[in-house]
Amino acid sequence: MIHFADRLINRISELNNPTVVGLDPRLAQIPDFIKEKAVDEFGETKEAAAAAILEFNMGIIDAVSDIVPAVKPQIAFYEYYGHEGLKAYEDTVSYAHEKGMLVIGDAKRNDIGSTATAYAAAHIGTIDLFGEEVPGINADALTVTPYLGTDGIVPFTKVCQEQGKGIFVLVRTSNPSADEIQGQALGDHLMDEHVATLVEGWGRDLIGDSGFSSVGAVIGATYPEEARVLRNLMPNQIFLVPGYGAQGGGAEDVKPCFHNNGTGAIVNSSRGIIFAYEKQGKPGEAYAEAAREAAENMKKDLGNLF
Repeated sequence: MIHFADRLINRISELNNPTVVGLDPRLAQIPDFIKEKAVDEFGETKEAAAAAILEFNMGIIDAVSDIVPAVKPQIAFYEYYGHEGLKAYEDTVSYAHEKGMLVIGDAKRNDIGSTATAYAAAHIGTIDLFGEEVPGINADALTVTPYLGTDGIVPFTKVCQEQGKGIFVLVRTSNPSADEIQGQALGDHLMDEHVATLVEGWGRDLIGDSGFSSVGAVIGATYPEEARVLRNLMPNQIFLVPGYGAQGGGAEDVKPCFHNNGTGAIVNSSRGIIFAYEKQGKPGEAYAEAAREAAENMKKDLGNLF
């Protein structure tokens, strides 16, 4: 399989669009016509909720797959509905692939030893099914936490190297309390800067033809000044940038995450796109149309930066 970073950078270049749509479905905001159809078939059950989520996601994917390189389903919104929800997550990954999109699984997994190995295999690798190696969930990349150190990362980078997959390591997240840990001083630098140097090292042997590593970094749009420092520390990392739109980050805030030539980052918007029909005052039946319009506006907004 082609190197993950090369695949992502190539698709960004083909579409001239460094964005990713976060698939964070909240049942209360899914249009009524979708929910009513699911309830008619399955009753008021977790199965109905999962069916509604999947149909909603498929509509979003259909609407944006020709203009947006990737989607990022956040697994918490699927785990909420138990094994039915997890099936909707897996089916969403498969459908996005059918439509030519890359999938970044937002699960923030990590552990040590055999447990980290199992997480890596399940989400981005292959699993042993009675002696036969078959794909697991089969996302193209996965968000992971760094705070167990190198032995918690190596199982993931091994899968990246062997199977053309990627990871995005949490370095500077977009939430308000990030400073409680990530912004703490360690001598003459901050904790997130120390993590950045580790991420750069973890990804050094996984750099593709694009000049970028399959080991990327999550860098929030809400800390633009620190993003400039982190960009210098991790020149070969693709930055996955949350915080645009609903969390308050704008185009100028994400600019430091890119190189001067406009490469090196992919910016996420979730609620601002998938529930754009609410903000635009459109009926639920127009949710996909509204999502496409919002995705096009985001592309234009970021395109004006360079």
